Amino acid sequence: MEFLTLVTCVAIAIYILKLSEERRRIALLGSHLGQYQIEKLMETLTDGYLRALGEKEPERREQVWNQLASSELKLCEQFTRFAAGFSKVDEVDARASKLPIAVPFVAKLFPGLTFDMRKALAIHAQGILQTAENSAQRTPKDKAFTMSAELFLMQHSCHWFCKSKAVASARMLVRHKTSQEQLVASVSPETRAAYLALTGR
Repeated sequence: MEFLTLVTCVAIAIYILKLSEERRRIALLGSHLGQYQIEKLMETLTDGYLRALGEKEPERREQVWNQLASSELKLCEQFTRFAAGFSKVDEVDARASKLPIAVPFVAKLFPGLTFDMRKALAIHAQGILQTAENSAQRTPKDKAFTMSAELFLMQHSCHWFCKSKAVASARMLVRHKTSQEQLVASVSPETRAAYLALTGR
């Protein structure tokens, strides 16, 4: 009976510590992200891509693509500034666990089991910018597909940092019917290589 009580107390303590760390990471990321309209621009782009792809008239479709270009550039500019601002965060505070679930103090006790969110955001910023610039000469449809993957993978990283990898992956499946593996396979080769090297998978 005493053993069960001890186990229960330890479990509660770990849960409280986990919640405390989650709140800290959410507040940290939110304090930087809240300065920009990144989420709104993401919604504008993803909705706009679907609208453009659904247009039957070529002239109207081209008009929608052109309208979306300005939103892409605005998103690139804001996300680059966001990543630059977050790069000034202390390393310990910027680390996220590579483990599927959140474990308290893993960044301090086992830094090898973590990745640096500052570097992740820099990778996403570069990937979003390169896709918008379209140096790979993708068709509008392929560019929209790649950009959507870049944005959703970045969103996955943010949820991963705030909560855990398992929670981030579950949210992607629920909201976008897409797995993390599908996102990684759909981003640009440059983003994929840098992302896998950082996160270790």
